[in-house]
Amino acid sequence: MHEIAFSIGSLTVHWYGILVALGFMAGYWTAQRRGLRYGLSPDAVADVVFWLFLGGIVGARVLYVISYWREEFADQPLSHIFTTRSGFVFYGGLIGATICGIIFARWKKLPVWKLADALVPSVALGHALGRMGCFMTGCCHGRACDLPWAVHFPADHATHGAGVHPTQLYEAGLNLALYGALAWFYRRKKFDGQVFAVYLMAYAPVRALVEHFRGDYAPTKFIGPLSPGQLVSIGIFAAGVGFYVWFKSGGGQSPKSEVQTPKPA
Repeated sequence: MHEIAFSIGSLTVHWYGILVALGFMAGYWTAQRRGLRYGLSPDAVADVVFWLFLGGIVGARVLYVISYWREEFADQPLSHIFTTRSGFVFYGGLIGATICGIIFARWKKLPVWKLADALVPSVALGHALGRMGCFMTGCCHGRACDLPWAVHFPADHATHGAGVHPTQLYEAGLNLALYGALAWFYRRKKFDGQVFAVYLMAYAPVRALVEHFRGDYAPTKFIGPLSPGQLVSIGIFAAGVGFYVWFKSGGGQSPKSEVQTPKPA
């Protein structure tokens, strides 16, 4: 666990920020190259990526505040929501980015689901690097274990130096595998929106599995045997199935005015 990468005078640069930035840049670069091969202009990808990032940040923060309102925000001034450095939930970011991206693409008359298919493999890539940032920070840690690959955070960490599952690395590795699978599948898709729907159906069980090894939830957060992340995973999986059926039936087809002529790569 090394939160701080380096300091220059009073400026402190954290590993979390570096890895999230690297994830964003890697995701943007791969999405732009992927879209170019299938007729999406770099400008269209660049425009929508900005709004996806904005919607993702807002959505991730909103869901965190809702989830931890009683523990962190109920007794604090309203400004506390905006002044704390940490506190984001990926599922909130995914929902916020999806809503914002759909609204922006419709407004600009861009092919919504063609764009979604080009972008979503890169979401998995960026997420993998972001989880590595979580590992360096020590957040989203696992529950106690005595396996050979257990990690030990410093004594002043919430785990008090005990061996715990490296859940951040589990999810980073699974997201990298998901990125490779989706990039491969993208070149073989049969209809617009298919890759996006498959991502939702694939990531939901990945997250639910990793959640099983998480140790950073208070007992009061569970509903029966399920953690908050597992409950949301059920909804995300169901949404993926619904989208897949809708897209396959032709519901996600872009109007002719929105389809762009393929350009040579």
